[in-house]
Amino acid sequence: MKQCIENPNEVDWASYWRERLEGKKNKDWDKAAPGFFKRTRKEDYNSALFDMLILDEDDTVLDVGCGEGSITVPLSKKVKKVIGLDSSTKMIEYLEKRAKDEGAVNIETILKPIEEIKYEEIGDVDVVVCSRSLNAIMPIEEVLEELDKIANKYVFITIFGPENKKIERDFDRELNKQTEDFPDYDYFFNILFNMGIYANIQRFDLNNYREYDSIEEAMDNGKFRLDLYSDEEKELLKDYLERILTYDNETKKYYNVKDKADWIMVWWKK
Repeated sequence: MKQCIENPNEVDWASYWRERLEGKKNKDWDKAAPGFFKRTRKEDYNSALFDMLILDEDDTVLDVGCGEGSITVPLSKKVKKVIGLDSSTKMIEYLEKRAKDEGAVNIETILKPIEEIKYEEIGDVDVVVCSRSLNAIMPIEEVLEELDKIANKYVFITIFGPENKKIERDFDRELNKQTEDFPDYDYFFNILFNMGIYANIQRFDLNNYREYDSIEEAMDNGKFRLDLYSDEEKELLKDYLERILTYDNETKKYYNVKDKADWIMVWWKK
């Protein structure tokens, strides 16, 4: 029998979010950092992101979950100052190396888990950017409340879209295994609505598929949770990728046209 809900606005969406994340194993971001730093992808995410951001050259920006700086450093060239926050020591090290290599001197870094972010510690900034960093955050309401306090002008957040992980889902189906997945973006929108934040939603129009130098790189690129696979399953994954990836003799890269990112921009004006 279907449960009757008299007022959909009273649904506790944050509890559904937490339920979807329950028992999920966190990634070792220090271990993943070198791959993120050196990896190059045929992906138009960055340009699509910057097309949506509303920035002024005098702005200060908080980049939440900044990682190795692939967003932080380009941001620093468009605004007065960027604060990059991340929980991974290695990611921060790579960010600082990238900033030095590109002559970006207006970047400050904070080593801290996103879950522990507090307005009292960060203070006011003009714009908060959370690029691909909130999908696995358990205390989501508390974090969003702090981010809303910190931002004076805008908050921009990207969340997984409904068609993310296409080839990963196909592989897990072959294993009769549930795909390691995260709450959908509609949970996120409704959590904000319950908080009294009426956000805008825009889906990224990404056309480029990912490319890899080798089958091994396609395996170890962060999309597949290798730490959750047995040795036998890793061998099956290698066989699977050899079957579905095409080798381009001109670019010397492996690819599959279904292997695209799918992201949703959720943003609001203060």
